[in-house]
Amino acid sequence: MAATDTWLVIGLGNPGPEYAGNRHNVGQMVLDDLAGRLSAPFRSHKANARVAEGRSTPGGPRFILAKPNSFMNNSGGPAAGLLSYYSLEPSQLIVVHDELDIPFDTLRLKFGGGHGGHNGIRDIIAAAGTGDFARVRVGIGRPPGRQNAADFVLRDFSSTERQNLPILLADAADAVVKIAADGLTAAQQQFHAPPPA
Repeated sequence: MAATDTWLVIGLGNPGPEYAGNRHNVGQMVLDDLAGRLSAPFRSHKANARVAEGRSTPGGPRFILAKPNSFMNNSGGPAAGLLSYYSLEPSQLIVVHDELDIPFDTLRLKFGGGHGGHNGIRDIIAAAGTGDFARVRVGIGRPPGRQNAADFVLRDFSSTERQNLPILLADAADAVVKIAADGLTAAQQQFHAPPPA
């Protein structure tokens, strides 16, 4: 990962108020938390996204927060367009997204690798021509019983989950800031909970 002062942070989700509270939109919820910290409103951008810009601390890294206006499976076009517009490398990209294979209330941070079956990540890798970018994977857990995974991710968080959701979103936002300020390894050491004894 290149040392950089500027980071493009993309929160994945689907556009429109009917999807806003879905588990699939947790990446965009994290960006709302970050934008609040930056006191930066989201504005329309020609790369088919809404963008907010600012620094979390004076002299700290500059963040370009972006929510694609496209649906999840077509996130690559806005991602590639924003990288080009701001003259950034994929190594300066952090993608925040939901992850079925991680328990709810858990974060996993990684750099590079495949898409793991996540269609938003798959499309960004295809459009950027590489998977060499950081990911903040926000655990939403597996669907209960025999519920279809596609239905599960398009449902809102349960009332029990919503009690802990603000903490999870704040932790994920903290992880983005930590990656930008101190690097991925330091962020992993802080946010990867030790395995149960």
